[in-house]
Amino acid sequence: MRMPRSAAWWIIPVIVLVIATVGGALWWMSADPALSAPAPSGPGGAGTARGEILRTALAVGAGVGAAVTLMLAFRRQRHQEIATAHATHDATERRVTDLYTKAAEQLGHEAAAVRLAGLYALERLAQDNPGHRQTIVNVICAYLRMPYTPPEPAPAPDPERDRKAALQAARRRYQAARAGISLPAEPAPQERAGDREGEVQVRLTAQRILTAHLRDEHPADQRPTLPAPPAFWEGMRLDLTGATLIDFDLTGGHVTEALFNKATFIGFTRFDAATFTKNAEFREATFTENVRFTRATFTENAWFVMATFTEGAGFIRTTFTGNAWFAGATFTESAGFDEATFTGNAWFAGATFTKGAQLDRAVVIDPAADHAWPDGWCVEVTPEGTGHLIREEADGVPAGED
Repeated sequence: MRMPRSAAWWIIPVIVLVIATVGGALWWMSADPALSAPAPSGPGGAGTARGEILRTALAVGAGVGAAVTLMLAFRRQRHQEIATAHATHDATERRVTDLYTKAAEQLGHEAAAVRLAGLYALERLAQDNPGHRQTIVNVICAYLRMPYTPPEPAPAPDPERDRKAALQAARRRYQAARAGISLPAEPAPQERAGDREGEVQVRLTAQRILTAHLRDEHPADQRPTLPAPPAFWEGMRLDLTGATLIDFDLTGGHVTEALFNKATFIGFTRFDAATFTKNAEFREATFTENVRFTRATFTENAWFVMATFTEGAGFIRTTFTGNAWFAGATFTESAGFDEATFTGNAWFAGATFTKGAQLDRAVVIDPAADHAWPDGWCVEVTPEGTGHLIREEADGVPAGED
């Protein structure tokens, strides 16, 4: 909030003006012989004129003085309002800081329920304080970046195995009782280290908080003209480098820079219709199950260098406005780029496609750019100067040509 300027710049000129006005009137009366002569009797004389001039000068001075007094009172009121606003702002910031600190401390608690409470507290703070949203997003991302090992799946039920184990335990107790031997008490089942099952729920909640507030439900062509939904946190940057993410779903998400380098995606991963307004980096990321980027938009560069796609990867109708880098990527199952649009360079050099790449009806805006397509594909230039991808024959000639 801007502080008001010093009052001296206008008070001093006003005082000088008042003195000059009154002094000028007195000087005029003393310099004019007609006004300085003894006042004749009767109406209309010089005394009357001199009195009128003097009264006018004094009235002007009094009026200016009253105006100065009023301005000073207004200035004091303004100072009080600013002081009150600053005090309110400082109190609000202290309260936000206290709540933020407490919530961040809860994230380090050993109990999953307390960590969940900390996440929800941070979400409320971010929703009510837009200026703190990126900081809170950074904290949640930092939590997801912490080392994490998913719990092993529980063994399948085996009634016969459980029955045999119970019989063996009963036989041991019986034999020990006959021999008069006291067996040590069986240890009580302990909670898995670090409450790993609860940690799954904490991480899923952290992911849902991020993805829920990064979605703008309006159609992309209407976003510039419509106000953003209240729950949408605009302009957020994600740094999930090295994070372990479970069933991550950013469908319809809208973020600026997104860093997923060396991240591990467990379960079904979805980025359908997501928009990345700055660079999106998935270098050396691992997708353990299916992943979809259907109709996603990469406004700047998209980096998938050395990424590993263990199951299906779908980039159907995806738009790569900047460069698309898939050098050294590994696609173990299907890899679909059908109807994708490549505006910048597309680089698939060294990429491995175990079951082949699908680029049917993919569009290349600049066929002359520095591209490296998957084996078996080449660009056919259209009369408009753009191009589309077609399959090659074994000898390198486009399919359908002699």
